[in-house]
Amino acid sequence: MTDTTQQAAHRDITAPAGPAPAPEPAPRRVRVWRTVTPWLFLLAPLALLITFTYAPIANMVAYSFTDWDGVSPELHYTGTGNYTELFTRPDLFEVFFVSGYYLAASAVQIVAALYFATVLSFDVRFRNFFKGVLFFPYLINGVAIGFVFLYFFQDGGTLDSALSLFGVHTHHAWLGTPVSANLSLAGVSVWRYLGLNFVLFLGAIQSIPGELYEAAELDGANRWQQFRHIIAPGIKPVVTLTVILSVSGSLSAFDIPYIMTGGATGTETFVIQTVKLAFQFNKTGLASAAAVVLLLIVLAVTWLQRRLVPDSADNRMDLV
Repeated sequence: MTDTTQQAAHRDITAPAGPAPAPEPAPRRVRVWRTVTPWLFLLAPLALLITFTYAPIANMVAYSFTDWDGVSPELHYTGTGNYTELFTRPDLFEVFFVSGYYLAASAVQIVAALYFATVLSFDVRFRNFFKGVLFFPYLINGVAIGFVFLYFFQDGGTLDSALSLFGVHTHHAWLGTPVSANLSLAGVSVWRYLGLNFVLFLGAIQSIPGELYEAAELDGANRWQQFRHIIAPGIKPVVTLTVILSVSGSLSAFDIPYIMTGGATGTETFVIQTVKLAFQFNKTGLASAAAVVLLLIVLAVTWLQRRLVPDSADNRMDLV
């Protein structure tokens, strides 16, 4: 009798359990809150984004088709007249050639930042000190940098005094001719923004797994081979980002040339010209058209760069 009872109990334990009862659906109020809650968190940033970004852009585009002077409450629709004037007057569009100096400086800046980031990512003496030295200029206010280098490049200033220590005596006005002035201003931009690109590259390099370097050293790879086959593929997305930032920054250079020269001596950039059109000549409509053109050029360059150098997930870390 006992054996029979134990066998029956064993059959009850080992018998397959029936289908679990379906969970009861959450109340309708709970489901509604689950749907609405993420949008409540996004409400404030979306409101700020629309208010301070997209709404001003929409107003700028609208003003670009008018003759508004920025002061009068009256404005008249002029169609594409501002855009026609912008592209038919050489003095308004030729300032884009000044951006060529900053584009060349951006290339030098990216190469230098990548070199320093690669070197300081390895075990180097005083590397924390050099990291601080490279990043420190980016922390300084642009106005202060402009005034410091204004005295640096003036006649008989710091640069001339430093050159005289090496026996080089020059009375060249560094900010007196278009070529030397633009080269000087582009050099200041390289010094200022080198730290930003350096930090971006350094963070991307340090995110690469250390096992890859150990495996490469076991295979006999030198530093150049490690950079070519490990670092370069691993930081490709960051390089793409820095190129986009450098191109857009070169086209919209403003603070350094505005403070040091005010756009004189052939150093006027497109943004300085736009500011003068809006606030000095009271041509807000024409200035808005210039700003729209600059925005479209930056977007076109970004799109072209993304098409030429696609950022696919397959070629980011093909060695991992």
